[in-house]
Amino acid sequence: MDRSSEIREFLRTRRARITPEQAGLTPHAGPRRVPGLRREEVAQLASVSVDYYIRLERGRTQGVSEAVLDAVARALHLDDTERAHLFDLAQPSTAAVRARRKRPLAPQRVRPALYRALDALSVPAVIQGRRLDVLAANALGYALFADLASRPPRDRNFARLVFLDQTALGLFTDWERVARDTVAGLRLYAGRHGDDPQLTELIGELSLRSDTFRTLWADHDVRAHTSGIKRFHHPVVGDLTLEYVVLAVEGDPEQSLAIYTPEPASPTAEALGILASWISNTSTTRSAPTPDHTGNPPS
Repeated sequence: MDRSSEIREFLRTRRARITPEQAGLTPHAGPRRVPGLRREEVAQLASVSVDYYIRLERGRTQGVSEAVLDAVARALHLDDTERAHLFDLAQPSTAAVRARRKRPLAPQRVRPALYRALDALSVPAVIQGRRLDVLAANALGYALFADLASRPPRDRNFARLVFLDQTALGLFTDWERVARDTVAGLRLYAGRHGDDPQLTELIGELSLRSDTFRTLWADHDVRAHTSGIKRFHHPVVGDLTLEYVVLAVEGDPEQSLAIYTPEPASPTAEALGILASWISNTSTTRSAPTPDHTGNPPS
């Protein structure tokens, strides 16, 4: 992915969403040719020259200071996640950084202790890795998400599930919101690993096969998901409302553990009990540890 293009489009879409009034400016009389703020208005708000901001928006970030990036983030009303994304995109283009980016990412492996932790949980749980890959899950976790255990490792990916699998339209009660959140999470990863060849392959595939993905990807929205509510219409047990929390995996910052819990004594809690019984009576969902995303079994 072209980092200069990413910076340009991210800043352009961020300033397009803010009006001069929202930014505390008095708009000039007459029609405006662009939505939101002009580049010279962002420069004024960030206390930098217009030429400097234009160079920044064109992706020429070598030597840019944290103070300037902070000023631009404030001018554009970026939240904490968007600010972090801007910093990721604007990393200095030094020889050391370029060399580090050229090194291939090591395959992700799930530690045996995490497999045991998954099996010990009585609610759906999933370990997620780079590119929204599903690295592992307990039996309820696989069953919750359209039986991901039966799919090849390459297809155990939330973005592919949401945009390329027709079952997702019926599985997620609010599919449109899930689609937006999925793209925003993938964008966040892309800011850190825009040169990941598997990411490039994934984005290319999704862009070719899904008009919705292509449209949402062009919005350049970024979002971190650490907690919230997800609603499902499961093909076996019907409607489910689950609260989720995403926990970082210590020792591997690019793995996270997502746990989905029902309200106690709720219809969802009862439905999950039924789903667990259904799993135990079928042979299609494995409760034992499955191969990790490298294709190798856990050691």
